[in-house]
Amino acid sequence: MKKLLALVLALVMVAACAVAMAEPITLTYAEVNPIDTIVGQTATAFKTKVEELSGGEVIIDVQASGVLGSEAQLLDGILMGGDTVDFVRLSAFALSNYGVKKATLLNVPYTFADRDHFWAFANSDLAKEFLEEPKNIGLPVWGLCYAEEGFRHFFTNFPVNGIADLAGKKIRVSEDPIMVGMVKGLGANPTVVTFTELYSALQTGVVDGAEQPTANYKANAFPEVAPHFILDGHTLGAVQIAVTATGWAKLNEQQQAWIMEAAQYASDFNAALSAEAEAKVLEELKADGVTVVEVTDKTPWMEACADIIKESTKGLEDTYQQILDMKP
Repeated sequence: MKKLLALVLALVMVAACAVAMAEPITLTYAEVNPIDTIVGQTATAFKTKVEELSGGEVIIDVQASGVLGSEAQLLDGILMGGDTVDFVRLSAFALSNYGVKKATLLNVPYTFADRDHFWAFANSDLAKEFLEEPKNIGLPVWGLCYAEEGFRHFFTNFPVNGIADLAGKKIRVSEDPIMVGMVKGLGANPTVVTFTELYSALQTGVVDGAEQPTANYKANAFPEVAPHFILDGHTLGAVQIAVTATGWAKLNEQQQAWIMEAAQYASDFNAALSAEAEAKVLEELKADGVTVVEVTDKTPWMEACADIIKESTKGLEDTYQQILDMKP
């Protein structure tokens, strides 16, 4: 009996040593923006929480500043079966070109009245449906949580005090039909330019303006070439932390639970950080000589975008109304 007990204890010790010696799982997290931006800091919060919860069993390797490629390149790689990326921070509506319908609503201009409105949605059961829609239609990537990087505003290399000043101007857009429709509605000419080429495009006059969240505007040095900033807040820079099917499959049930808990932590961290960081950056921009124009009445802007709002919500009117009704 003593020999049997000794054998059992020995086996337990061997198993414990094997676990202790096991290599941690390292998962790659891709972020397009610099690590010191709101979304970059959110990635760091996610990383820190995962490693804390797992006791170092799961390591998150954050690759920021677009070193692994643009958002479009990352998505193309994931959807073609690539397994070099396990987590990716995406625009909330990035998968709308791949059959995801509901997320498109988050890109409709002037949907969210303020941050409280967005977070009422982001923490709702409806938001969970949005996050899981890609998985439900068979895509190998889906959202874990929402975050945001502030309201998006127009910045230009010429003075702007209202909609009329945008007439006929070349405004940079991505290849997104809602963005194109919004810019057209405001009387400007949408011009597709990749984000990596935007600085030089503003500098050389290829475009006259663009739009970004406040913190990203400053972080990418755009004030140097487009020092006029009008706070129209057409959309909130809603984003999601997404996991790939290959990344998820590397984890056991307990590790997946840690990931979900860390995602919620990162979302809460982002909610607390974003408003404070945006206000701070806005004051820095003013101190640096950027012309900042407040928009006190967004009604004319919303009316100018009425056609694209109607077109973009067609077939999803009830769902869109649910989002609108979440305004506190």
